[in-house]
Amino acid sequence: MARQTHLKPSSYLPVESAWRNHVLPVWGHVAIADVRKTAVQQWVSEMTLGGSGATRQRKPKGATLVIRAYGVLAAVLDDAVSDRRTLSNPARAVTLPRKVKKAHVYLSHEQVHAMAAASRYPTLVLMLAYCGLRWGEATGPRVKHLDMLKRRLMIEENAVQVGSVIEVGTPKNHKKRTVPFPRFLSEPLARQCDGKSREDLVFPGENGRHLRLARVHEDNMSWFASAVKRSSVPRITPHDLRHSAASFAVSVGANVKAVQKMLGHASAAMTLDVYADLFDGDLDSVSGALDQAVSQSGVLKMCSKP
Repeated sequence: MARQTHLKPSSYLPVESAWRNHVLPVWGHVAIADVRKTAVQQWVSEMTLGGSGATRQRKPKGATLVIRAYGVLAAVLDDAVSDRRTLSNPARAVTLPRKVKKAHVYLSHEQVHAMAAASRYPTLVLMLAYCGLRWGEATGPRVKHLDMLKRRLMIEENAVQVGSVIEVGTPKNHKKRTVPFPRFLSEPLARQCDGKSREDLVFPGENGRHLRLARVHEDNMSWFASAVKRSSVPRITPHDLRHSAASFAVSVGANVKAVQKMLGHASAAMTLDVYADLFDGDLDSVSGALDQAVSQSGVLKMCSKP
């Protein structure tokens, strides 16, 4: 499979894996002209259910993996249509499994600070929970990216672990952004940067290199998992702290556009889709405000007659 150069390494690796492990073994020997919609549907169903009939011994694949593998095959066939090797794409209109959205875990302020206190990297935990950073965005910044006077962090680099390699590139969607941090983080961040040059990482790992999440310590857990266990908070990942950041922002009155900018979503519509549950209370606020406005206007008296 020719590498798709528009994909970041962290996005390309799962696609390449889907091709190598799930598409090529089944479809590599099949001529494009011989691909049938029914066969594609059966393949999708077998991945979803774990085989069919006597072959139903394999472990069912998750919806995300099935959809990704299907997408790779469909893209290959789309290219075949573009090259006029076939008239239509037989993979289109196939029924796919539905993704089940995982319920977000929102920590309280007390839980976040308890976890930070139990962590080897307390300031990093607080940055994740109050700035809404992705893991690679939190471990990528250098001292030069911090503006302590304006309390802003410039997100210009993203350090993502792909396999055993740290890939440093631009942020997701290739868009740089500026994220505010609360005043209570100014002093911890200043201490974190003390004695470092402008090019040094704010949160370095061993030997000053980018911090790895899966570093194993004496308790055979990553430092993050260890902090979760010691603080007795619900089982979460670093990305779940991003959800808490969104929750904290909405709770103090931030509108969807502000939350979108903080999180670096491509659009406000995406923010609403991901965090629709956080904005449910806005409906009650709207109806309550309308009720108060009408009551104060006195127009109800005009309509009081039956």
